[in-house]
Amino acid sequence: MDKQTVRDFDPSGRRVFVRVDFNVPLEDGKVTDDTRIRAALPTIKYLLDRNAIVILASHLGRPKGKVVESMRLRPVAERLGQLLGRQVRVTGDAIGVGTTDALARMKPGQVILLENLRFHPEEEANDPEFAKTLASYADVYVNDAFGTAHRAHASTVGMAELLPAYAGFLMEREINALSSLIENPERPFAAVLGGAKVSDKVKVLENLVSKCDTFCVGGGMANTFLVAKGYTVGKSLLEQDRVEDAKRILADAEARGVTFVLPTDVVVAKEVTRGAEHKVVPASKVPNSWSIVDAGPATMRAFEEALQPARTVLWNGPLGVFEIPTFGDGTRAMARFLAGRAEEGVTTVVGGGDSVAALDQLGLAEKMTHVSTGGGASLEFLEGITLPGVAVLRDRDQATEAGA
Repeated sequence: MDKQTVRDFDPSGRRVFVRVDFNVPLEDGKVTDDTRIRAALPTIKYLLDRNAIVILASHLGRPKGKVVESMRLRPVAERLGQLLGRQVRVTGDAIGVGTTDALARMKPGQVILLENLRFHPEEEANDPEFAKTLASYADVYVNDAFGTAHRAHASTVGMAELLPAYAGFLMEREINALSSLIENPERPFAAVLGGAKVSDKVKVLENLVSKCDTFCVGGGMANTFLVAKGYTVGKSLLEQDRVEDAKRILADAEARGVTFVLPTDVVVAKEVTRGAEHKVVPASKVPNSWSIVDAGPATMRAFEEALQPARTVLWNGPLGVFEIPTFGDGTRAMARFLAGRAEEGVTTVVGGGDSVAALDQLGLAEKMTHVSTGGGASLEFLEGITLPGVAVLRDRDQATEAGA
């Protein structure tokens, strides 16, 4: 996917609408994790340094088309202002007379943030009139919110069809990193997949099985594969309706000569709670009344041995119940292992909230080749789905419009 970017137009003096992903966690009116805000800084600074009028827009949470005071973007604007070293005003609404007046007073080199787009049901409905109103604010559209690119909303598709539409730097990095995995990874190419459910990633597995040399599967989703191989998993999370899918994927991998590594030992607990009694058992001997909560030490050694030859590794999803620290050893071990491999020149691409959280917790995110902010968008991209918010951006072979 070769898309034109902010480098491909002159922003000086122009009103540039930038769709960002500032859907960040808040607590007591403060941003508790500013990763997504920091990720957008290169695009914002680039445009401001080139004298653009920068109009930022994002959603926050799921207000379901209504104004929810706790989901206002003022704390986000405050944190962005701290990072930029300048005041960032936020409008009282995404549309309306007050917003129009505020935008009319803006001068080149200034930035403003529109209030939460999802306070309006028309945003998620991709309402044409709402999109037209947003588009009227600007001369050029930039999407730097890869995490929302799988949603055909007014601010990701509707208005991008009405203005010259370009990718921001974060969007460009995401597309390039994930495209390289699908189209031309350096081999051997391995995927480490975890998380709770096979259903979340069955299409990713089906698409990657023809592209990967090795799979290491852990987390709750591994339970379904263990059952597909004839094991029992006690009280563990299990998607019984996906067992046949797991059998089919295992058979496909075997037919293609793809190495498929599943847990050989697991940590089991009487209850999936902090402080619960837990122990390591063989994957073939999970007690009936216990739950699998993490990968065992032998499994982690097997995973690392299988991954050792790889020159490209994709990791998406935790290998245990990571939110309970005691059951996060496997996830943290994988984070450290891949950080070490990245330092040795292996391409490492990491996505998925808990995988990224593990990297951040250990201070290892900077060591990876690419850490995706995409979430669901990353998974759909890896499934081979064309994302509507990406498809609508200008292709590299399109002539650049005069003035844009």
